Order: sequence, then C-alpha cells, then structure tokens
Amino acid sequence: MGAPCARRKQQRDVAGILLLDKPTGITSNAALQRAKRCFQARKAGHTGSLDPLASGMLPLCFGHATKVSGMLLEADKVYEVEAVIGTQTDTADADGAVVQKAGEHEVTPALLAAAISAHLGTISQVPPMYSALKHRGRRLHELAREGIEVERPPRRVQIHSIEVARFDPVRPRLRVQCSKGTYIRTLVETLAAHMGTLAHVGALRRLWVEPFETAPMVSLAEIERLAGNHDALDAHLLGADAALPQLPPVQLDARSCQHLAHGRPVPEARERCPGYTGLVRAYGPNQRFLGVAELLDDGRLVVRRLFDRGATVLPAAKS
Repeated sequence: MGAPCARRKQQRDVAGILLLDKPTGITSNAALQRAKRCFQARKAGHTGSLDPLASGMLPLCFGHATKVSGMLLEADKVYEVEAVIGTQTDTADADGAVVQKAGEHEVTPALLAAAISAHLGTISQVPPMYSALKHRGRRLHELAREGIEVERPPRRVQIHSIEVARFDPVRPRLRVQCSKGTYIRTLVETLAAHMGTLAHVGALRRLWVEPFETAPMVSLAEIERLAGNHDALDAHLLGADAALPQLPPVQLDARSCQHLAHGRPVPEARERCPGYTGLVRAYGPNQRFLGVAELLDDGRLVVRRLFDRGATVLPAAKS
C-alpha cells in the first residue's frame, strides 16, 4: 500500500477535491486521514462513507472545497455489487458471521429480473443495525456489537436503475444507480427475499459519485508514493467548482468581486447571464472561482456562499 506518510510538520492551506479510489479493508475516515497527512492539509473531509469491505470513489474535500461536501452527499451514486445467494450474515456483508442458510432454491434470470423490477423507483428501506446512523447519541453498529437491536424507522430512497452486469445463480453481479442514503446491503437482502431466498454482499465497489461520472480516480497507494511532492499531489486535485457543473458560470470584474466580498449586491448583473435567474458559479479575474451567488429577478447578483475569500481581495477597478 506504500509507506505511511510522515507525520504532519508544516500544514498547508490545500484546497480542492481528490477523487480517491478507496481500497478495501480500511474505513473511509482512515483513508481520509492518510491522504490528509500526505497533502499536509489543514482541513479535510470525506463525502459519504464506504464500508471497509467496499472500494471505489470516495471524494475527499480539502480546504474551502469542504463547503461542497453537503452537495456531494446529496448526489446520486453508482455501485457494482456481487451478491452471495443462499446465506445471510449478521452484517449483511462478507465481513459478518453467517446467521442463516437457505434451503435448495434455484435463482434464474427470470426470477432476478422480476425482483429487480419490483425494486425500481421509490422504495422504503429499514437501515441495517450495522450502520453509522445514531440512536440516542450512539452509532447503531456499536449497539449491534453489544447484541442490542433498536427500532429503525424506514427511509425512502430512489433506485434509478439495476442492471445485471453478470448473471450467476450463486454470485450475480449487479450495477445499481441510486440516491443518497441507499443501503446496498439492504437492497441485496430484499432482492433475495423477493426471490424466496437469502443473500449478502460479497463485494462492493462504488464506480462514481455524481457529477464525477467520467472523472479518473487516484489510488491511496499512489498518493502515499507522492507524499512530500506537493506539486505532483496537487495535480490530482479538482477545483471546488467541479462539484457544481449544474450552475451556470458568471464572470466578474475586480469591483464586482469587492462587492461580493463585503456582502453587497452587484447591480445590473443580468447581462452576465441573460434570461436566467437562480444560483450561479461566480468567477473573478483569471477565472478564479469565488463561490456561489444568486441572480435575482431584479437583475442584482447577491452572494450566497464565498468559497475563496482571498480571490475577492483585489484592487478596485479604476473609474
């Protein structure tokens, strides 16, 4: 996996999004902390945990890019999951102990297709006990390891699509596109129940998080190999605005940047994005991303969230 990064000595004001390909066998927070040490970053956070069993895209946000973390948590995601038919585990995945085995039952392509059809669209899921949700201040997985089970209210989630990537009667592989908050382990169990059998997750990989469908990931081993080479590490970072492609861009001059920096609206800004009202990505000189602003019906541009305050500290434009 590469040598551990040196303990932080001088922290840096790193800013950007790293699309980490999290390896199996470690928690998302452990992956975050190892990458953070390599970058010597002052501030970092991840967006949407992956179980230790799971690998794949884990967006890490550094510096002011942590302000888009909430938006990425809301994003759709795509997973590839291998289901193990015939056994149920206490954690609903391969890391758990087998608690029940099904009798002889053949899973056919037709049975699987019918189960998939019944689980598309808006469905209700009861979160598993082995999850990071909290009950009265304690993680559910902590209670589960103590043999305590508590009632969990069901949640509504969206299953946009389920494709059979590879059919196998014992270990089918599925590709699932879903909304935030979807538990793939629970989905695998309910698909199996619809087919009259049991199942658990044998392997799980997150292929992408919206809007990074086609963006390349970088491995933790590569990040640790580059530890200390700041230029090479920073070359893997995306700007915070990469998480906001749905918002149209608006270019501002130095005087308008100062207006936003002091919380003042920019007057007569409609011509910067004709025919549009709503949230926009605001850019200063040299295409430096400032943050999210809103074009109002009256033509004014008002700041909603500054991302790079330093970019707004610019000389006033000459009159």
